[in-house]
Amino acid sequence: MVQKTDNTAMKKYTKTGIVVAIVVAVAALGAWGISALRNGGGASVDEALEVVTADAENAANLRIAVIRMDAIQNEANALQDLRKQKESYENKLRKELESKQKELEKEKAEIEKSQDVLSRDALQRRIVDYQNRVTELQRDLTERAQSIEMSFQKALNEVQEKHLDPIITGVIEKKNLSLVIDGRFARTGKDAEKLDITNEVISALNKKVSNVKMETPKGF
Repeated sequence: MVQKTDNTAMKKYTKTGIVVAIVVAVAALGAWGISALRNGGGASVDEALEVVTADAENAANLRIAVIRMDAIQNEANALQDLRKQKESYENKLRKELESKQKELEKEKAEIEKSQDVLSRDALQRRIVDYQNRVTELQRDLTERAQSIEMSFQKALNEVQEKHLDPIITGVIEKKNLSLVIDGRFARTGKDAEKLDITNEVISALNKKVSNVKMETPKGF
C-alpha cells in the first residue's frame, strides 16, 4: 500500500509564516476562481469530471493516526531547551535596552538643561547627535532581535529535519499507517485518543535528542 502522510503534520510545523502564505495563496486562488466563473471558463462540470476515475480507497483498509504538533513543540525536551536558550538571549537584549534607555534619558535631561547655556547651533548639533544615537540603537536592537529569531528557527529546522521527521516516518512505517492527521486541525470523536501517537513520538524524540545548541546570534 502506498503510504500517505499529512504534510501539515510533518513539514515546517514551526514556521507560522507558511500559514500566512497559504492564506494569501488561497485568497488569490479564490479571486482567480471568481474571475474565471465570470469569464465563462471551458468545459462544464460534468465534462471536467470525465477525467476523474471512480476508484477510491476503502476506508476500512486505512490505518489512521492523529499527531498533535503543538504538544510536541511544548513538551519535547530539545524544543523546551531551545526556547530557554532563545529566552536567555532575549533577556540579555532586554537588559541592554533598559541600560541604554537610562543613558539616553539622562542625556536628554542634560540637553534640556543646557538650552539656556549653549548657542543655538551647538544645541542643534547636540540634539541631532542624540537623535542619531537613538536611531542607531533602534537599528542595532532590531537587527539583533531578528538574529535571535533566525538562529532559533535554524535550530528548530535542525531538530525537525534530523530528528523529528525521521521519527515520524519510522512510526508510520512501524505502525503501517496510511494517513497521519495533525490533531490541531482535525475534528475528532471520543475514541480519538486511541488514534493519538503524540506521546510515543515525544518519547522517541526525547530518546534520540535532548538538546540542540542554538547558533550564537549576531551581536552576542
